[in-house]
Amino acid sequence: MSSAEDVRQVVDLAVTTMRQGAPEAWQAKAGSLDWTCWETAEHVANVLFSYALRFGLAKPPTSGRVPFRMRSDRDDGPPTIFSADPASGPEGLLTILEGCGGLLASVRRTADPTVVAFHGYGPSDSEGFAAMGVVETLVHTHDIAQGLGVEWSPPSEPCEKVLGRLFPHVNADGDAWEVLLWATGRAALQDRPRLTEWRWYNRS
Repeated sequence: MSSAEDVRQVVDLAVTTMRQGAPEAWQAKAGSLDWTCWETAEHVANVLFSYALRFGLAKPPTSGRVPFRMRSDRDDGPPTIFSADPASGPEGLLTILEGCGGLLASVRRTADPTVVAFHGYGPSDSEGFAAMGVVETLVHTHDIAQGLGVEWSPPSEPCEKVLGRLFPHVNADGDAWEVLLWATGRAALQDRPRLTEWRWYNRS
């Protein structure tokens, strides 16, 4: 079960890792994505914020999204609710990312466990949204680390938790981080080719 501490730990480790990247590297492509490292980090911050905001509502929507006005700075970029001020540089971007992680961690700690909210992969409780936030942070930090040219090797426990919660269809035998990279289409395993399509499954 993904906890508030898991969200906080993974986001803190991700921010620490990204801080190692050179400022000029942030416009490089993030791994195999079409987004830059900057855009990908903004996407993670937006996801964490939007997950947390659902549980600020007395009655979160269970059949549709919160009506944000989404926009993208370029045709192939990720749609966002908000953007970091480019003048603040990578440190400003990472401040926003860390803060959004803190919001989701707080929601996970305080939300009514019986309340569920809408997600495209099925309604979920706050524990499920915490797990989704952990997955988004883990795998997109992998993408960003490739673009920045830094190392990213997260601890196994949060990987094991999200595999059990969101990927019940996946054989989780082996190194949990490697299995999660395979389950999210980012790497091949010795006995499994790289996936071209993938998803997780919410259950509350």
